[in-house]
Amino acid sequence: MALNIYFCGSIRGGRQDVAVYQKIVQKLQKYGTVLTEHVSHAALSEKGEDAVLEGDKAIHDRDVDWLKQADVIVAEVTQPSLGVGYELGRAVAMDKRVLCLFRPSSGRVLSAMIRGAADGSRFQVRDYAEEEAETTVEDYFTATGLSS
Repeated sequence: MALNIYFCGSIRGGRQDVAVYQKIVQKLQKYGTVLTEHVSHAALSEKGEDAVLEGDKAIHDRDVDWLKQADVIVAEVTQPSLGVGYELGRAVAMDKRVLCLFRPSSGRVLSAMIRGAADGSRFQVRDYAEEEAETTVEDYFTATGLSS
């Protein structure tokens, strides 16, 4: 069964981790359709999708629709982002499966609202090193039975 996967990563909050996003999205495509593949595109700047004629409301509504369609949400949460935090809150309210990926080597401390939400089941936070991005994703999909 091919999954619908919603990938979250910082856009307007900073694009420093785009190379990591690309690795993660490439791995996620093994498991299904990544509805938000554009988040990993290097051409997408911190200004985001400002070129979209319909504006911020259209982006919000489209992304919420994608969240509703998603079987699983995977978020790279090392680079703080208001948008990613919002998406995660909405995903929890929709009772979606959520995997948050965080790199402690960044020197940052993950928000208590994210780490504290982890229940070991529907909402998981996994610390990883950059070179472990793909295997961390693979381990999650195998452990949760989402890889078939």
